[in-house]
Amino acid sequence: MLPIDLSWDTILVAAINFLPRLGAAALILLVAHLLSKWLTRLLRNRMEHGKRDPELIVLLEMITRLGILALGIAVALEQLAPGRFTSLIAGLGVGGIAIGFGLQDIIKNFISGILILLQQPFEIGDSIEVSNFGGTVLNISVRSTELKTWDGRIVIIPNGDVYASSVVNYSKSVHRRVSLTVGVGNDSDLDKVARITHQAIAGLPGVLKDPPPSVTFRNFGESSIDF
Repeated sequence: MLPIDLSWDTILVAAINFLPRLGAAALILLVAHLLSKWLTRLLRNRMEHGKRDPELIVLLEMITRLGILALGIAVALEQLAPGRFTSLIAGLGVGGIAIGFGLQDIIKNFISGILILLQQPFEIGDSIEVSNFGGTVLNISVRSTELKTWDGRIVIIPNGDVYASSVVNYSKSVHRRVSLTVGVGNDSDLDKVARITHQAIAGLPGVLKDPPPSVTFRNFGESSIDF
């Protein structure tokens, strides 16, 4: 059996040897805390200057802060127990990959939603066509985009599908060209039809005078002449 004083000496030496690692871990946590506060403040200033969605600002702040703090805690724990925490992370990583495969659709929609809110290809109130749907944007969340289609249906589209699709935003352009097909009887006076149609279109509100509307022959239909 070891003498009592030797046991206390061993404990004291171990404690003294452990103090630098404890101090380093505490310093790492402090730096991570200060860095997370500075980056979230910088992120908020940049996002508010760019007039981004408030929901997106809060979300990115949370992700940034938690990510930096989690990294700081991981590095601090590695300082306290070198090698052991790395082995734990490796084990958790395998489980994380398995969970990730099960949640890949949720993760895809989440990341796509953040990119949509950041890039802003459309905004609430815009008239768009996406994923074979056309309508007015009612809401944009991190998970999905909500449309009211031209015929009055409410459609909720996962953001993963929205981001992977081509988006036509009619509201981004001040002026748009509209092409219509009008059929008249085969015995109609074509010059008169063209003149009356042109006058009717030119008199509609919102129709530009420059360039002016045009009425031209298109083709012969089965039982009509199409303009």
